[in-house]
Amino acid sequence: MIDVAQQQRTADAPAGGDVDEGDASPDADDDPLTKGEIFEVLRNQRRRYVLQFLKQDDRPVELGDLAQQVAAWEYDTTLEGVTPEQRKRVYTTLQQTHLPKMDTAGILCFDSDLGVIEATERTRDISVYLEIVPGREFAWRELYLSLGAISCALVAALWLQIYPLTLLADLTWTALIAGTFTLTAAAHIYHERNMRLGHGDQPPELSYSTEE
Repeated sequence: MIDVAQQQRTADAPAGGDVDEGDASPDADDDPLTKGEIFEVLRNQRRRYVLQFLKQDDRPVELGDLAQQVAAWEYDTTLEGVTPEQRKRVYTTLQQTHLPKMDTAGILCFDSDLGVIEATERTRDISVYLEIVPGREFAWRELYLSLGAISCALVAALWLQIYPLTLLADLTWTALIAGTFTLTAAAHIYHERNMRLGHGDQPPELSYSTEE
């Protein structure tokens, strides 16, 4: 009977070991995010503000505090200046859309029952892609559109031989237009690089004061 019991325990041991190894196996969330997944999250300004808040505070935060601060950043005001409507609008979209999406990606941990948000390892890892967005982003598309419209107007004016544009040779105007677009594109690239986290402008400061 003793031999039978020992054999039974020996047979059970590997099964228990397999269970432990399964429990210790890496979770699917440990897989690195693809660039597509990262930029899908970061393309929304409100989600970028959420990451910025967690990065600066680095502790579990309540949804109400997060919504108040994000609303203050979005509407370029103080915490006290945020209206109930503005706070509710931000609170609702964070609760129903943005935080669940980020929680699913493992970028943060959102407890919808308690209304608490906590940073994860991915929160810190994704910060290298995080672009700091001021209250209003520079309208590069509008700038390029304006430059294109001005260039078309200049070409039409030169074709009609309108004075005093004819004082400069056509080749000179062509060089000026090409140079303007080149310098604008270079400024755009410089701006985008310096707006990345860790370069140039500092991120928005938190408006609230923490209490121990």
